Amino acid sequence: MIILSILFFITAILYSSVGFGGGSTYLALLLIWEIPYFIFPIIALICNIIVVSGNSFNYIRAGNHNFKLLLPFLIGSVPLAFFGGTYKIEKEIFEILLFFVLSIAGILLLINNKSYTNENLIIKNLNFFISLIIGSVLGLISGIVGIGGGIFLSPILFLLKAEKPKIIVTTASLFILVNSISGILGQLTKENILTELSNYIPLFICVFIGGLLGNYLNLKIFTSRVLAIITSVLVIFVSIRMGIRIFL
Repeated sequence: MIILSILFFITAILYSSVGFGGGSTYLALLLIWEIPYFIFPIIALICNIIVVSGNSFNYIRAGNHNFKLLLPFLIGSVPLAFFGGTYKIEKEIFEILLFFVLSIAGILLLINNKSYTNENLIIKNLNFFISLIIGSVLGLISGIVGIGGGIFLSPILFLLKAEKPKIIVTTASLFILVNSISGILGQLTKENILTELSNYIPLFICVFIGGLLGNYLNLKIFTSRVLAIITSVLVIFVSIRMGIRIFL
């Protein structure tokens, strides 16, 4: 548990520094450490909430938010994140799905790292129904896998030039926060697992501290682009590690 806690701590630092919770990597680490499968998603979602709550508060306080941009994504995602959370899938299918989620997320984050420093965008208004559809798809995936979905939403918003980088980061953080809560509610319909969570308190403490440190690194030391590159490398490394475990 000590090594796993340290890895959760590092993951929280890197992900929180670019506005994410780290759910996909927490899940991969839990798989690698062979933690009981039925409790994976709720641990990852709780860690998400712990990490992005602080980020969201700091970003909103700094004025880097656009609730009008966020709202249609949440309208689409929240009910489907809950529904996805109630859905039971076999562990083998879950592992393959998580592998593809990690791989795509890592590649998207690496490709879009330059966007974190581009403040001179020509912002485009998104169609409400397109945002609704995107939110619905991401919400369903988030609920089934046990992630917040922001690691997919952020690159999409950068690609669509929907807002300035700081506002996109805030939007992704809030998206993760709300979807993680909805996903947990869905997960709780499957198993009575609340009594098991006390065994994983060290992980929750580590991601709380890591989240605070990651936010500090973003604000005071490193640029968002540098942190995005480091985070993408971590995600790709973990996805490769999972791919070896699954296919070899």
